[in-house]
Amino acid sequence: MHSRIAEALDYLDSERADLQAAVELVPADLRERAPASDRWSVAQVLQHLTLIESRIVPLIHKLVAGARGAGLGPELETSSILNVRHAAKIADRSFRVTAPEETVPPSDVSAATAWKSLEESRQALRKAVISGDGLALSEVKYPHPVLGEINLYQWILFVGSHEVRHTAQVREIAEQFTTPSTTASAAN
Repeated sequence: MHSRIAEALDYLDSERADLQAAVELVPADLRERAPASDRWSVAQVLQHLTLIESRIVPLIHKLVAGARGAGLGPELETSSILNVRHAAKIADRSFRVTAPEETVPPSDVSAATAWKSLEESRQALRKAVISGDGLALSEVKYPHPVLGEINLYQWILFVGSHEVRHTAQVREIAEQFTTPSTTASAAN
């Protein structure tokens, strides 16, 4: 496996482990409950991540197939693909982004079902990423609705950075449920 693909997959795995740790901070019986009327529950956050990731998988397959068909050359670069500034921009929760309607999760999703769906979408994403192994994916570009034109490595890393953003959201939810006023409200 090319070092750039391995780096991307390691990044995704690391961010998924952080998300799982954040989810575990919220008691299982509160994961379907939104901490406020204008907030998502943990289950909804997980479902949103699934919806986003599931939309990116076919895009990666399409772009890799198109690149192969066009005769894209092999990956010769071995430098890191991680861009800390780019990841920080995506993860920054002070920059508000309204989710497109098709990625807004339903309110009645269970956390267990959402987590299972997220794990399944991750397996599909891994297969899509590996399908581009060995190709110069920095040459393959496609516009992102917020970030503008980014290359295929950046699309892959976007998934992890987007997860960082929502991991922070899950940690916020956990904090809201552990404050005395929210815990008392949740019990009523």
